[in-house]
Amino acid sequence: MPEGNNNGNVTHELKYVTTNHFYLEIDSTIAASFTECSGLSLQIKKNVFMEGGVNDQQRIYLGHAEFSDVTLKRGITDNPGFWNWINAMFDENSTKRRNVNILVFNQAGETMMSWTLIGAIPIAWKTPNLQADGNAVAIEELTLAYEGLQLGKSNGGGNPQTREKKSGFFLSN
Repeated sequence: MPEGNNNGNVTHELKYVTTNHFYLEIDSTIAASFTECSGLSLQIKKNVFMEGGVNDQQRIYLGHAEFSDVTLKRGITDNPGFWNWINAMFDENSTKRRNVNILVFNQAGETMMSWTLIGAIPIAWKTPNLQADGNAVAIEELTLAYEGLQLGKSNGGGNPQTREKKSGFFLSN
């Protein structure tokens, strides 16, 4: 949709993001394509205080940010990558947390938006019900918890060299 007009010339064109072309990137490598991503959200806790003598207003102070768990769904493949990541949680010498990007592309294959889950760790993995009389695609689910969230348009956050170091955020080595 064109925005702005300079003597009949379009000065800016909005590029809308569609929700059907997205991938998961870990350590700067596209790790998977998923059919569904849910739960990506942020909520900032608020503290409400009533000031003495001021009866027509309230004071709002912001508290800590809370990040919801993200659940990703895809058809089961023969690649054990996510299972290996979950299984590594039981090995004391492994790096468990990763910076994970959820990348959304437009129809032309350009990165339109990316969300970087900082210090993501798998907390659940689930296979579908296996039914002898069923013929649906087998969908596996992976649920990730994470310590922080960054929003970007390009340059995925799986690569620690592309992100500036911030206090409280996990950055992989």
